[in-house]
Amino acid sequence: MKRMEGTSEQEREAKKQKLLKELGNRWLPYLTPKDAEFYQLWQENYSKLMLREANRIPDFLHKEVQQAFLTLRKHGCLFQDLVRIKGKNLLTPVSRLLIGNPGYTYKYLNSRLFTVPWPVEGSNIKYTEDEIFSACTAFFKLNDYLQKDTIQALNKLHLIKSEKNEDGTVFGMIPEFSKSGLDMGDDIELKKRTAYNLTLLNYMDPQKMSYLKEEPYFGMGKMAVSWHHDENLVERSTVAVYSYSCEGPKVIDEDEPNPEGRDPALWHVGLKIAWDIETPGLAVPLRQGDCYLMLDDLNITHQHCVLAGLQPRFSSTHRVAECSVGTLDYILKQCQLVMQNVWDDMEPKTMHLRSLEPSVVKQGEEIHNEVEFEWLRQFWFHGHRYKKCTDWWHLPMSELEGLWKKMECVHSHIYCVLEGKGRRWDKGKKENEFLNSFSSINGNYFTCYNQSYISKILSTA
Repeated sequence: MKRMEGTSEQEREAKKQKLLKELGNRWLPYLTPKDAEFYQLWQENYSKLMLREANRIPDFLHKEVQQAFLTLRKHGCLFQDLVRIKGKNLLTPVSRLLIGNPGYTYKYLNSRLFTVPWPVEGSNIKYTEDEIFSACTAFFKLNDYLQKDTIQALNKLHLIKSEKNEDGTVFGMIPEFSKSGLDMGDDIELKKRTAYNLTLLNYMDPQKMSYLKEEPYFGMGKMAVSWHHDENLVERSTVAVYSYSCEGPKVIDEDEPNPEGRDPALWHVGLKIAWDIETPGLAVPLRQGDCYLMLDDLNITHQHCVLAGLQPRFSSTHRVAECSVGTLDYILKQCQLVMQNVWDDMEPKTMHLRSLEPSVVKQGEEIHNEVEFEWLRQFWFHGHRYKKCTDWWHLPMSELEGLWKKMECVHSHIYCVLEGKGRRWDKGKKENEFLNSFSSINGNYFTCYNQSYISKILSTA
């Protein structure tokens, strides 16, 4: 099936070009901690960014998480992803691994990533190495810690609203929040927006990158990750990021001009109000073990980027992924909807379907394509990587492939109907409705049939 490029990507590119045109040859201003107005800017325009400095996080958790990063890298478990950007297939400069709830997936830049499951209670997960089990356990502990920390942060925001936080040092900074505060709703809604179900691990060594993009609006220097909103998340959910810059030699290229403002040796998270050219940007330095939270709707109203330092860096980005159509349970239930329309016999020429109503046929073909293009092709393209950590996905994906083969038989049976070789078409059916339901989902499968020929078959069936 031909894949359509998302209009949102085109819209973002159009907005970017419009913004660059308005800027011309000038840079927008941005502030760092050495600027006197930095904290005031943070309070007034970026108050939903919370920095949890490393010394506020338990030492044992630092030790376990940082060792887990190194373990996964040692075992070759971090991979560059092939993603589709602006109509091109590109390898990401950052190596990644998704860890999370068993059976969960995350759609990232048109590529579906499958979780290496962390050891939730009651699970029976076999890892290839004991060290990998320990690493996944460490990120599960970090996830639990960050979830509790996020609930505390959101409750604090809700309570203080426009009042100054007397204990602002809890999060490393002293933000003052707008009078609008947060519409927190009830406890169920709060838990929903903080129930991190996966983490996307990232690793990059800037010294091994031949080219990194320059930040285009503020002149902040080289970017590891360009300006973006994190996608496919539960609405108004928080994103929590743990940052670990490895120890290593700091080598500054004297031929490279240093960006005005920020220290190019340090990694930073950059923030700006989305598509705004009036408000200065913010560049917040990230030291080893620091963590930051993007609370509530910050990920919607603002964009962020990651500005490269000199040392290699890991990060663990904990998210509440929107998984209503992204879990193994979901896709297996979809398959069962198709199978409910089939009698026991799975041979195309002798098969009987319970219904040939256009809506039923259309639903079946949509699920058929969803299984193939959104799951099987995506998994087997990346499949080798998961074997380095666990074989957890092997059995369910084999089951899914078996269900896909049965749906192929259903697909072939419908062709038999079109050719008059299977179940006879009932007189009086709206042939065009049936044809359109089938061909709209499988347009490229119809190359051997023209519409007038199929209509003739249906009219005589």
